[in-house]
Amino acid sequence: MRRYYAYIRVSTTRQGERGSSLQEQRAAIEAYAQRFGLHIEAWFEEQETAATRGRRLFNEMLSGLNRGKAHGVIIHKIDRSARNLRDWADLGELIDRGIEVHFANESLDLTSRGGRLSADIQAVVASDYIRNLRDEVRKGFYGRLKQGFYPLPAPLGYRNEGGGKAKSVDPVAGPFIRLAFDLYATGQYNQEMLGDELYRRGLRTKTGKRVSKTGLSEILNNEFYIGVIRIKKTAECFQGVHEPLVSASLFRRVQEILAGRTKIRGLRHDYLYRKTVRCGQCERTLVPESQKGHVYYRCHTKPCKGVCVREELIDDGVKEALQDVTLSDQDLKVFVEDFKHYAESATVSNAQERDALKLKLANFDDRLERLTDAFIDRLIEKDLFEERKAALLKERALTREKLGNIESGRDGITARLERLLELLRSLQIKGNLANPFERRELIRSISSNLWVKGKSLAIAWKSPFHVIASQNIFAYGGRAWTRTRNRRGISSVL
Repeated sequence: MRRYYAYIRVSTTRQGERGSSLQEQRAAIEAYAQRFGLHIEAWFEEQETAATRGRRLFNEMLSGLNRGKAHGVIIHKIDRSARNLRDWADLGELIDRGIEVHFANESLDLTSRGGRLSADIQAVVASDYIRNLRDEVRKGFYGRLKQGFYPLPAPLGYRNEGGGKAKSVDPVAGPFIRLAFDLYATGQYNQEMLGDELYRRGLRTKTGKRVSKTGLSEILNNEFYIGVIRIKKTAECFQGVHEPLVSASLFRRVQEILAGRTKIRGLRHDYLYRKTVRCGQCERTLVPESQKGHVYYRCHTKPCKGVCVREELIDDGVKEALQDVTLSDQDLKVFVEDFKHYAESATVSNAQERDALKLKLANFDDRLERLTDAFIDRLIEKDLFEERKAALLKERALTREKLGNIESGRDGITARLERLLELLRSLQIKGNLANPFERRELIRSISSNLWVKGKSLAIAWKSPFHVIASQNIFAYGGRAWTRTRNRRGISSVL
């Protein structure tokens, strides 16, 4: 009995699951085999496009035919077998060697010159159809990109909203992506530690698994999170219309760490005032170390090796210093009135900066147009064009962020002042600054530097807190050195 293979194919898995094409092809082939008395030895059912070479089952079928395991093959239509001319040529070689190739939907005698010519023409038409379809898909793909839409699956942190719509922030995964950038930008996490921390807090992939180190690297390098779409295969960039998850300045900070411009080391201990307190003599940061159950901050430069202070004593000094800039409710009202003129002057300054940023933002479009014209006129190569375009889009994102901060008041001195004063009051209500980590974050927010010099703690306050503390400080070498009034200061306990 002569044995035959049967080959059926659809282009996508979705077609195979939801469509009836596979069943219809199978029914047509079975009817053809029954009509001509052909026995089907094996079925090859594939869900893959025939536009390119490399189909696994198709190649497996050809291998079996070449080894004589079957006398021939029955295929539904010519375009089901091959839509690229190389695969069609492989089938032609089988026909030339006397192996039977039947098409259930076309009545062609492939052993005759006319039948073979007709089949060749249909194969060429199928190949041309694929080329045209590919061009149309490419036009639609790039059309969406130029409109600012991302026509591919949403990255982790976003959700797909359907065709022609921008990706939306995933309410579950989105905050974790922001957290990933925030934590990595602190310089206290390497990628392995960051992955562990995010998994502990609940971040999972779309399949419910832990984000791998490679996946985390892709997240931290993905410009999509600042509103820029990059096509990895071609390195092309487009301005997206989706909501950014992280700020452009934060993204730039992360890139500097990833590029090695900022040193990053995984921490074994999160010391309270690590990278916060400096030596008052040499300006170097004091290095924390654990000794006999206590944490000491030491200066390791040769002239200053005697500088050493215990962590709890620094914290005591910080706590007392914060009390010097704490206001009562009545003082708060007076303080806000005293600083209204700062807000008025800041409003004028912000208006000027806002106009400058708007002008700069408008110039970006002109620069992009000129860059595109240079590329079209072949004055620059594509690689250089994409590199400069990506840089422009990132710079525009930074400019838009600055402009947004000014227009929303987040850069206003009054807004910053009220936020910091409210933080001071809320911490007092919680327990008179009882949490040392809250004290650390607060002192970082309202001071520019902390020094230890001799037996004194020195604090340089940011504006306007230097005014509040002015009655308790005096100038020393151009800096503000803390004195206490009717309290034990750090100088009395070191």
